[in-house]
Amino acid sequence: MVTPDSELALFTELLARCREQDRTSQRQLYLRYYAYAFSICLRYLHDRDAAQEAVNDGFLKVLQELPRFDASRFPDVVGSFRGWLRRLMVHTAIDHFRAANRHAFQTELEAAPDLHDTTCSPLDTLSFEELLGFIGQLPPAYRAVFNLFVIDGYTHEEIAEQLGISVGTSKSNLFKARAQLKLLLKHQQHHAYAGYIR
Repeated sequence: MVTPDSELALFTELLARCREQDRTSQRQLYLRYYAYAFSICLRYLHDRDAAQEAVNDGFLKVLQELPRFDASRFPDVVGSFRGWLRRLMVHTAIDHFRAANRHAFQTELEAAPDLHDTTCSPLDTLSFEELLGFIGQLPPAYRAVFNLFVIDGYTHEEIAEQLGISVGTSKSNLFKARAQLKLLLKHQQHHAYAGYIR
């Protein structure tokens, strides 16, 4: 029987062997987190081949940076590792996104509407899978900003720095992404659209 303590010991040992560049252990780590990493990259790239390439590049970074991940500092090593891996995958996916969409952010709107409204949106009634499906239909620039702001919790300042755009463009793209999601809900006569017309 595998106990939480023995699972933690096995995971810590796996990380240690990966740091020693043991190929079998590196492959085990890759297989263990592949689906998680792929789902992150696919949100930004929305092309399976591009997402696969980003996952592979991201895992190279994970293995290169692993000596800096000090498992002894965290009470929840597995959870902390997942968070650390997630950040690396988001950054890698954004790098790939930027390379593929250099001209996607040319529209600049410094006077974007104030988007500090924290009230609930009809989008909040969607399941996560439904929301991801609708997000996947957005243009790349809108999709990237929406994912970073709404799903991953970055600020507009952080998004601007990551994507090489202005804060105004980030706000504008988020506003446009939300407007386009509203239209998608309307066109598909989704129940969540009813929240917009009350």
